Amino acid sequence: MTGGRPDNRALAIDLGTRRIGLAACDSAGSMAFPRGVIERRDPVLDRAEIVRAVRESGASTVVVGLPLSLDGTEGPAARLARQEAAELVTTLGECEVVLFDERLTTVSANAALGAAGRRGPSARRVVDAAAAAVLLQAWLDAGRPA
Repeated sequence: MTGGRPDNRALAIDLGTRRIGLAACDSAGSMAFPRGVIERRDPVLDRAEIVRAVRESGASTVVVGLPLSLDGTEGPAARLARQEAAELVTTLGECEVVLFDERLTTVSANAALGAAGRRGPSARRVVDAAAAAVLLQAWLDAGRPA
C-alpha cells in the first residue's frame, strides 16, 4: 500500500475480536516466529501497540491478515481488516502495509499447538500469535506478494 524500506523484516498482524496476534520474521526474511498478543482495549491504544511492535521489530513491511470467507468473498471481518490496514498506512508511513489471505491460519495454528500438547486455556493465550506466524510464513513462502 505504501513504499517500504529495502530490508527483509516483516511483522504480521492477526486481527481477532479479543486479541491481536503478532509474528515477526528473521532478518533474512525466511522464517516467521510468534511475537505475542495485544489484548484488545481501544482501537487507538491497540494501534499504538502495533506501531510499537513494528518499530521494535525493525519491520519494513506489515502483513495484515485478510479474513476471507472459504469461498473467497469478503464479509464484515475482511472489511474491518481493510479499514485497519488503511489506518496503519496513515500511521506507519515509512512501512509497506499489505493484506494477505489468512483463511485457515487459526485452524492450522490450533492443529500445531494441539500436536505440541497445548490445549485449552494455555493454547487460547498463544493461538493468535501462532496464527500470525502461520500467516507470515505463508506470505514469505508466497514470495512476499504486495
